[in-house]
Amino acid sequence: MRVDDVAFDALRESEVVAHVVAALDRGDGGCIVTPNVDILRQLRRPALRDLADDAELVVPDGMPIVWASRLQGQELPERVTGSSLVWTLSRAAATAERSVFLLGGAEGIAERAADTLQDEVPDLRVAGWHCPPFGFERREEQLEATVAAVVDAKPDLVFVALGFPKQERLMQLLRRHLPETWFIGCGGSLTMIAGEVSRAPEWVQRSGLEWVHRLAKEPRRMAKRYLVHDVPYAAGLMVRSAARRTRRAG
Repeated sequence: MRVDDVAFDALRESEVVAHVVAALDRGDGGCIVTPNVDILRQLRRPALRDLADDAELVVPDGMPIVWASRLQGQELPERVTGSSLVWTLSRAAATAERSVFLLGGAEGIAERAADTLQDEVPDLRVAGWHCPPFGFERREEQLEATVAAVVDAKPDLVFVALGFPKQERLMQLLRRHLPETWFIGCGGSLTMIAGEVSRAPEWVQRSGLEWVHRLAKEPRRMAKRYLVHDVPYAAGLMVRSAARRTRRAG
């Protein structure tokens, strides 16, 4: 189904995990894009639309997107966040004897996140981790080194935590080298897992107010994104979604 002209897969998190495990068993790889409101807003730009169109799975990392789907009368079953998928896919990987690779974050973040994942998921096999330097995508040697680090490890799953749209562009590139691997865009998830930033309590996540928690934690960095761009966009999204339902009913 489509929300603001972006196609989403109406899947629960457990179904996403089952889909990935089954695809790995067949030797099929893919990419998972997890738009929140900020990403959905940016995907309206034609230059970025292919990042969602080319992905095997697109799931809503944001309650406003789920609410918008309900207003349209074509409900997405639940929010599926990149932060949560890191854990559920890691547990599934451990059970299936598959490996994971952690890519992104500041120096040392991916390694610390890997240690935390292995502590919580003891049988998890971590094929490696890599923290590319800032601006690596604009420097050929650093980009090649980043690609080589992942390709040489031959992982089954790669958690890519570089922020949108950088992580999705890199996922497209890596997929050409590793067609049987799954790549999951997970934004700041590794920083949370490493303990650098705390995630909002579960009740806040369910209420759709996780952005308020993040704004309170990082006001200087997040204020413009949330208050200037995302809140007005989200309001418009609800109006457009309700209008679509009305047009269909008419």
